[in-house]
Amino acid sequence: RLEVKFHDIGEGMTEGEILSYFVEIGDKISVDQPLLEVQTDKMVAEIPSPAAGKIKAIHFKPGDIIKVGETIIEIEDGKNQKAPTQEKKLTKKNNKESKRINNLPKRYNGILATPYTRKIARELGVDIEKIEGTGRAGRVTEDDVYAFIKKQNHPQIDTEEKVHQINTSDKINVKTIPFKGIRKQIAKNLTRSVRTIPHVTHFDEMDITNLQAYRKELKAIGVNISIVAFFLKALVKALKDHPIFNAELDEEQESIRLHRAYYIGLATDTDEGLLDPVLRDVDNKSEREIDNGMKQMTEKAQQGKLTVKEMQGGTFTISNVGPLGGTWATPIINHPQTGIMAFHKSKRIPVVMENDEIAIRKVMNISLSFDHRVADGADAVRFANRFIELIEEPKRLFIELI
Repeated sequence: RLEVKFHDIGEGMTEGEILSYFVEIGDKISVDQPLLEVQTDKMVAEIPSPAAGKIKAIHFKPGDIIKVGETIIEIEDGKNQKAPTQEKKLTKKNNKESKRINNLPKRYNGILATPYTRKIARELGVDIEKIEGTGRAGRVTEDDVYAFIKKQNHPQIDTEEKVHQINTSDKINVKTIPFKGIRKQIAKNLTRSVRTIPHVTHFDEMDITNLQAYRKELKAIGVNISIVAFFLKALVKALKDHPIFNAELDEEQESIRLHRAYYIGLATDTDEGLLDPVLRDVDNKSEREIDNGMKQMTEKAQQGKLTVKEMQGGTFTISNVGPLGGTWATPIINHPQTGIMAFHKSKRIPVVMENDEIAIRKVMNISLSFDHRVADGADAVRFANRFIELIEEPKRLFIELI
């Protein structure tokens, strides 16, 4: 039998959570077929099969936390296990060489690569065995895959030759800052989202005059609640009416998962970069509780005190960039979610009312990016219209929450 263990998938983590299995005991599998999906503190990764065979045992269930090195699945590959005898012979010949080989990371099909890198290669139609790895111990990295494709498309370009052609004198006037840590992880996550999800952005505007007036009434009696807390309350109601936007696409299972929980990600600007803490169970919270929860999450994000759990499980994300300014944007979806909504700067403008009179109203622009594989443009318009309707008539929002 062949054991499929949980290895370090390239992010330096020590444990992960099993999200779901793509196979069951008794299933026949092929080489490189995805077996399960694991959530680490930085990414979701698939673990592929190292060999063809039959699933004989599964040692953990979805939701379990596994440590690096633990056996997850056992596969009957129909081969006699002679490796131990061969290793003993090798030890007699050269004990030092044997230890070096045994200490190398596990290889699938003789190629060392993370599951995520293998997934990228599969999706781009690249034979990973033809790629020369530049990582530690010959590991094939994500950059190696893209470099291989670039070289295949432009074989006449010699990378080393191009590097030597750079005018080194220009480097004197260039300041270099490290590209690592949170900044590098943000880049990976956003790049993955853009390459995986066909983004479409719907732009709209909403009149927040009535809502602002209601907030002033609350302030007069000593209740100060941010406008974004009302946005979240209206958002959850709109998501309940249009559940396709509180969902995620599972391509392997060919299904769309509609979440019954409403965990809203709060895109937060920090000194270290963009973080996305998650406010859980927003549907069960009052506006005051939402407001307090957002303040706590934002403060923890800016102080770098967020836990892994507080950044996981989001079903939809918002981005409040209004205080910074700006008119429109095309926000990038937090994979594997289906949508993200951005709130932009509000301004006072003349508006023609229903009675044809002109009034000065406070109007805010919104941008809704969504996964076009999951939802269509008409769905996005209806979803945005429902959200706007609740914001423009706050009394309607409160009545419908009763």
